[in-house]
Amino acid sequence: MKRTPFIIVAMGLWLTLLSVAAAQDSSKVIAMENLWNRAELNNDASAVRLLLADDFVMTLAEGTLYNKSQIVASVADKSYRPEALQSSNMVVHSYGNTAVVTGAYYEKGVDKGKPWERRGRFTDTWMNLDGRWQCIASHFSVKPR
Repeated sequence: MKRTPFIIVAMGLWLTLLSVAAAQDSSKVIAMENLWNRAELNNDASAVRLLLADDFVMTLAEGTLYNKSQIVASVADKSYRPEALQSSNMVVHSYGNTAVVTGAYYEKGVDKGKPWERRGRFTDTWMNLDGRWQCIASHFSVKPR
């Protein structure tokens, strides 16, 4: 019976450490989301390449799929000129080495001479692969005007 308090204290400490680790991971993943936005704003395909896992897939609301190489190529294309990329209301759900981020976004820019502007919701799934957070899947829905 004397071991019961020790077990309770040990479990409390373990849960506290898990909570701290999850909070640190959440901060890192939010930073990666913001880095992704900055990389796109600067047409920095090299940075985007590092943020996305090799088997990354993006799904748009109407069902269009994009892979990593397609996303990197679109960011490198100088006819794609974003003027604003903002994420807000981001919430991170941590599951060990995986984190799911939900949030809202606003985008505005010019693509091949044609202006665009949209708002919507997104879900990004990040995984800590060999000590580095990379996005493995993304889903975007455009909010109707």
